[in-house]
Amino acid sequence: MEIIHDVSSFHSTNRTIVTIGTFDGVHVGHQKILERLISDAKKQGKKSVLLTFFPHPRMVLQKDMKIELINTIDEKALLLQNMGLDYLIIHPFSKEFSRLTALDFVRDILVNQLKTSKLVIGYDHHFGKNREGNIDQLREYSPLYDFDIEEISAQDIDNVSISSTKIRKALHEGNLKTANRFLGYHFTINGIVVNGKQLGGKIGFPTANINVEEPYKLIPKTGVYVVRSLIQGVFVNGMMNIGYRPTVDGKHQTIEVHFFDFNQDLYDQKLTIELLYFLREEQKFDSVEDLIVQLKKDKESSFQFLENNL
Repeated sequence: MEIIHDVSSFHSTNRTIVTIGTFDGVHVGHQKILERLISDAKKQGKKSVLLTFFPHPRMVLQKDMKIELINTIDEKALLLQNMGLDYLIIHPFSKEFSRLTALDFVRDILVNQLKTSKLVIGYDHHFGKNREGNIDQLREYSPLYDFDIEEISAQDIDNVSISSTKIRKALHEGNLKTANRFLGYHFTINGIVVNGKQLGGKIGFPTANINVEEPYKLIPKTGVYVVRSLIQGVFVNGMMNIGYRPTVDGKHQTIEVHFFDFNQDLYDQKLTIELLYFLREEQKFDSVEDLIVQLKKDKESSFQFLENNL
């Protein structure tokens, strides 16, 4: 997959099959669109193109709101690459770009720049200035500019429509099972291992402290999770605490992972942590001794989950 960071840098003499959108989460519904896109492109001997935007439009148009995204831009790119996409175009979103009318967007971007022969989009898709563009306008423009349209209907799981918003809500509620089911993969946190206060090692549970660099990355509900990480080509299981360590600190949120049967130096390494299961809420204990007792229980519960589910 080739990544292009401005739509004006994309050049093709052949026509393409395109989809557009932010695709936050690259969830099961998104995957349906992308599978259709990639399949059609291969059948027709054309290239598959996803036009997405960064910063996320809401970061630009709603600056006063805290924006949380399921994926960082790098996480999203990796997910898309694994699906077999040919081109990922990450176009810089700006207020100026947001003022493009639906007609300008179709004519200048989709037709003239991307050479679109077919547009594959999800249901209820809107685009252009004030989100004025919709499926009806696309159907109006398609014969004029000689491109086809395929609209993918809403994808449901147990009659609940999948959306990035619902996945974010599930993660905030600690409902990891639903979030992972809607995503179609394990939610991940990527970050650099940094120095901590070494408290975990002193009580027999050394941890890797994860620093997430992207301020917009969604951090799930505080609590203890069963996790795993691919380290030097091998999956290493562990348990992770997201929270404020109320028993020993209580001031600053941290993300700490205790890996089972593992003692390598991980400082300054970037790790991808897969969240497998929400174990329990974060608690404040009366003493460090009580905390150690609970951590041992958490470890045993983690082993039971891993034995039964992996």
